[in-house]
Amino acid sequence: MELQIGGMTCASCAARIEKKLNNLDGVTATVNYATEKAHVDGDVPVDTLIKVVEDAGYTAHVPTPEPETVVVQDDPMSSLRTRLIVSVVLAVPVIAMAMVPALQFTNWQWLSLTLAAPVVVWGAWPFHRAAWTNLRHGTATMDTLISMGTLAAFGWSLYALFFGTAGVAGMTHPFELTISRTDGTGNIYLEVAAGVTTFILAGRYFEARSKRRAGAALRALLELGAKDVEVRRNGVEQRIPIDDLRVDDEFVVRPGEKIATDGVVVEGSSAVDASMLTGESVPVEVGPGDQVVGATVNVGGRLVVRANRIGSDTQLAQMARLVEDAQNGKAQAQRLADRISGIFVPIVIALAVATLGFWIGIGGSVAAAFTAAVAVLIIACPCALGLATPTALLVGTGRGAQLGILIKGPEVLESTRKVDTIVLDKTGTVTTGTMTLLDVITAAGVDDAEALRLAGALENASEHPIAKAIAAGARDKVGDLPAVENFGNVAGLGVQGVVDGHAVVVGRRRLLADWALPLPDSLDAAVRDAEAQGRTAVAVGWDGEARAVLVVADAVKPTSAEAIAQLRALGLTPIMLTGDNQAAARAIADQVGIDDVYAEVLPQDKVDVIKRLQSGGAVVAMVGDGVNDAAALAQADLGLAMGTGTDVAIEASDLTLVRGDLRAAPDAIRLSRRTLATIKGNLFWAFAYNVAALPLAAAGLLNPMLAGAAMAFSSVFVVSNSLRLRRFR
Repeated sequence: MELQIGGMTCASCAARIEKKLNNLDGVTATVNYATEKAHVDGDVPVDTLIKVVEDAGYTAHVPTPEPETVVVQDDPMSSLRTRLIVSVVLAVPVIAMAMVPALQFTNWQWLSLTLAAPVVVWGAWPFHRAAWTNLRHGTATMDTLISMGTLAAFGWSLYALFFGTAGVAGMTHPFELTISRTDGTGNIYLEVAAGVTTFILAGRYFEARSKRRAGAALRALLELGAKDVEVRRNGVEQRIPIDDLRVDDEFVVRPGEKIATDGVVVEGSSAVDASMLTGESVPVEVGPGDQVVGATVNVGGRLVVRANRIGSDTQLAQMARLVEDAQNGKAQAQRLADRISGIFVPIVIALAVATLGFWIGIGGSVAAAFTAAVAVLIIACPCALGLATPTALLVGTGRGAQLGILIKGPEVLESTRKVDTIVLDKTGTVTTGTMTLLDVITAAGVDDAEALRLAGALENASEHPIAKAIAAGARDKVGDLPAVENFGNVAGLGVQGVVDGHAVVVGRRRLLADWALPLPDSLDAAVRDAEAQGRTAVAVGWDGEARAVLVVADAVKPTSAEAIAQLRALGLTPIMLTGDNQAAARAIADQVGIDDVYAEVLPQDKVDVIKRLQSGGAVVAMVGDGVNDAAALAQADLGLAMGTGTDVAIEASDLTLVRGDLRAAPDAIRLSRRTLATIKGNLFWAFAYNVAALPLAAAGLLNPMLAGAAMAFSSVFVVSNSLRLRRFR
């Protein structure tokens, strides 16, 4: 069973809900913060599950159909943007008036209160709500720290304005960073309350903008299917929406069209490009009685197919479920700031209480004791802490974009530090993903160029992917190709025709045998050798003799071997995963320097391979480009999609390598590790500034200018430290 969860602000919320659900008898639950879903196994009524989640302070409901989900997901982003813009407009004058004495006109403090109040109450409302939820469950996150600090600063300012001397006309904050003890009733900290809220909102907005939108992979996957279909009913062909197609309907697929759904061929023969699902670059020849899969592309002749699976039963729909299951089962790294806040908040509260008790205990005034205690809460409020992750992420992702690397969100970075195994899809990742002419072998006395010219001219008239590869290779090597007469296509075997007066035949050995053109021993050996390496061998004959063999295969990208060496240098073990046969896979792996190979692997098996590696203790990165890789990319601890691949793979991944060059993978891992190190450095310094100023606050020596300066300096440091990522090479 699945539940849509609402109200989570961080990964610790997900962990809390998961713990509550798992406390129920016979229930096993996983909660994913990124997709905002709970996956529950167990015989428990859904109402009980929803009540448990609601008792924990969150919302839950059974997921709504896809279109409504899209609307729900888009709303939080727009409300966060509105909250940020309003807070910035109101907070900037408050900070300016507090920090620049020249702007402190008579009764400026009351204007500050008017502007700051909506920021602290409405702008910071998500933090207050989350802090209350945390308090009810005896935990503390960064939201607790923000809420506590801003309310302390705002509450003290209200007290000073209405009951102290801060509200009198002509009150000013002189620009001095001197350390002196006061009772605090003449000071206001509205700029701290409004400034911290605005900075943290800005950080959350940057983070939300870079966070993956849950469900996008599934939408992209389902959009791959055909939208309408030409169905044959009562001898008449008519085009209908795909939703109206029924099992046992016969539908027509013309060359270049997608096959509408899973079925069996009843008429015609053709080559089908199934690389999207299988990962194999070689098209599959199909004829009457053969099974075909929906969303694959018919690249040859006209087919009539009888539908045998529709809707949620199709292979495409099963792959969508695989992707969703993998995303739900993928644990997200808890925000570092939340982990640190869980320790820091109790310490700050204890220090504030101890400060209050100490000053009252030594006979100080209650006002001075409260001033010192509140000052501890104010100075602990982590303006820089809210910027630590988003600014580093913003600069890191910006630099990544310049280098052709797109990072989806902060949860991605934790994985890159620990990754020790990298699984690479073969087709389109290590190789180009398109058929290429690799070799020309000729019989004794036959010119290579002549064989290519005649074969290329004949294949140029065919739509078959292998024919296109031969024609393109011939044009590259011998230039313009001559015209063809009497062209004929022999389904599943090859082509024949007349070129420059020569009767030419190109295709499988069987086709040449039908023409009484047996291959000489040298060419027969070349065919066997090519097939042993998983390549496709095409025989060429003319004027009564077999004269050449053309070898076609998916070529290795020129940069792949270098990329594998760089991945090894980063301490990663490369493994190749492919739907291709063992011979083809082994040949490619040997060329690029990969030892471990899993061949003839179906899409669902790819997920199983990743899970098996993970259960053995490996932290796995996966690089892929096709629909068949999407579920494995979602399952891996770190998914890297080639930008030249399908939208589904890109949506299911954590990082996208825009260039389609495998060398971007080691660059992406290095950049992610550097960004993570910067985030950790930012968090350290953000806390260091707060911790350094805490003794001053506890001693009652903190003035508003010092509080504001500490806030400003720590924020400037975090931003400038993050900007160093722009120098990443």
